[in-house]
Amino acid sequence: MRYVSTRGRAPELGFDDVLLTGLAADGGLYVPATWPQLSKDQIAGLAGLDYPTLAAKIMAPFVVGSVLEKDLGTLTREAYSTFTHTAVAPLKQLAANDWLVELFHGPTLAFKDYALQAVGLMFDGVLKARGNRITIVGATSGDTGSAAIEATKNREAVDIFILHPEGRTSDVQRKQMTTVTANNVHNIAVKGTFDDCQDMVKAMFADVTFRTDMNLSAVNSINWARIMAQVVYYFWAAVHVGPPHRPVVFSVPTGNFGNVFAGFVAKKMGLPIAKFIVGSNSNDILTRYFETGAMTMAGVVPTLSPSMDIQISSNFERLLFESLGRDGAAVTRLMDGLKQSGAYTVSDAAHREMLNLFAGCRLDDAGTTRVIGEIYKTTGELIDPHTAVGVHGARSVAIDPAIPRLTLATAHPAKFPAAVEAATGVKPALPAFLADLFARKERFTSLPNDLDQVKAFVRQNARR
Repeated sequence: MRYVSTRGRAPELGFDDVLLTGLAADGGLYVPATWPQLSKDQIAGLAGLDYPTLAAKIMAPFVVGSVLEKDLGTLTREAYSTFTHTAVAPLKQLAANDWLVELFHGPTLAFKDYALQAVGLMFDGVLKARGNRITIVGATSGDTGSAAIEATKNREAVDIFILHPEGRTSDVQRKQMTTVTANNVHNIAVKGTFDDCQDMVKAMFADVTFRTDMNLSAVNSINWARIMAQVVYYFWAAVHVGPPHRPVVFSVPTGNFGNVFAGFVAKKMGLPIAKFIVGSNSNDILTRYFETGAMTMAGVVPTLSPSMDIQISSNFERLLFESLGRDGAAVTRLMDGLKQSGAYTVSDAAHREMLNLFAGCRLDDAGTTRVIGEIYKTTGELIDPHTAVGVHGARSVAIDPAIPRLTLATAHPAKFPAAVEAATGVKPALPAFLADLFARKERFTSLPNDLDQVKAFVRQNARR
């Protein structure tokens, strides 16, 4: 399997190099040169598999030629061995053809674990085979950081630096990052927004000298391996309620578009998905785009669902690439326009094509509180604010009621106890293995929103 950049000017790479590189040299994002296909019979055959076995089957075409290819099944079994539910990603029915896909049974109680527990082992395998070491830098709006740290802590060949916006994550999200004491883990609290953090990470990758000196790599969803591992749970969930015999709809709360793009990949591979509902909070750049065809940046406001407090959805570039006929030059022009003026507009034809498959939906904090309360009252289930946005999307966008609707429950309600308690009167408890989280000592460094100071910190603290 070979990979190409969405901007068309970086060399094609194999999976191992894409894993370690993260961002393409031309600033683009890597995608497969061709999409693997599964037949209806192959999709039907997935229904009886356990999660690790299904994961290996879905990811196998993407790692052909990798040093990981031979032992992929062993890797996926190890990756999901510590998840606290025997099904790994159980489905829970809310009403007729209305389902939650619980993606919070991993070590940090968020959907990012489903990719990063596998990706951490992939880094280990490739680095050992090559005798190399890397410095991971990443930005988080809440959940990616803790999942990435959990996946890479204490790994001898990896140093990891995670930037988070100071004061803009939940207390549980922050402490899951900052209470890890491993020597290779460094948390940086940036006095700014998530987009500021993400811009600095991109700038570090764009600095060729710094990138080479530090042997930079990425674990956020700009890294193709993250997307690849997230494709798995779309197949897993769908075959339990529909495909290949009937289509399904997925409702996905998202900020950076990586989670929903993984579903798009599943669709490209042959999974019959009728629609993706893209849920946003008040930071609704994606909803505005689907409504107008114009991507226009605006200020970020804090909300009850902080992992979606984003105005630059990096992974949307991958969808642009597909919608524009894989024209890297056209993607580059649009992304340059976004950088220069904070906006771009796609052609009517490309926008109409996207609307055939995607619908945007927004929900403010008042609505989020209302939905959390309604779900608890009618089903007894506690859901977190991000999941509430997804549930709202699944129930508000016009869909054939005969088609199963699958909402991705992206975080455990105990990660956002104040919001859940305000909506339901019930304070969700952390699982036993995290019960002492608030008693653990934190360790992080506060830095201004200044690229040079952040780069200097990384240089000073990375092991050589």
